[in-house]
Amino acid sequence: MTYQKLSSDIISASIEVHKKLGPGLLESSYEACLAYEFSERNISFERQVPLPIHYKNVQLDCGYRLDFVVNEIIIIELKSVETLLPIHTAQTLTYLRLSHLPLALLLNFNSQVLKDGIRRLINTKRS
Repeated sequence: MTYQKLSSDIISASIEVHKKLGPGLLESSYEACLAYEFSERNISFERQVPLPIHYKNVQLDCGYRLDFVVNEIIIIELKSVETLLPIHTAQTLTYLRLSHLPLALLLNFNSQVLKDGIRRLINTKRS
């Protein structure tokens, strides 16, 4: 499956959740419903994936977790905030770099129209 097709499937599932719930709920509500929607659509995912930090020659568990990793290639970072800020993008880009995954979707479910709250981010620093 291509990144484009998988991204499209993820966004479609996210829009379905947003249509049913609307904006204004906690991030955890959207996460639970999106996990259900992924399962219904046979989209392979992991939820709350630990993300350790490798510093020099040491692995440190700092408590970071990726909301979703889909098909072992796309990070889904969920937010339910008034406005996506540059720090949200920076955080997601750092998750991409630390995980060595190629692509992330940053989704803000507190948007009136979900498409206005979607950011597609590419890892340009993959090693």
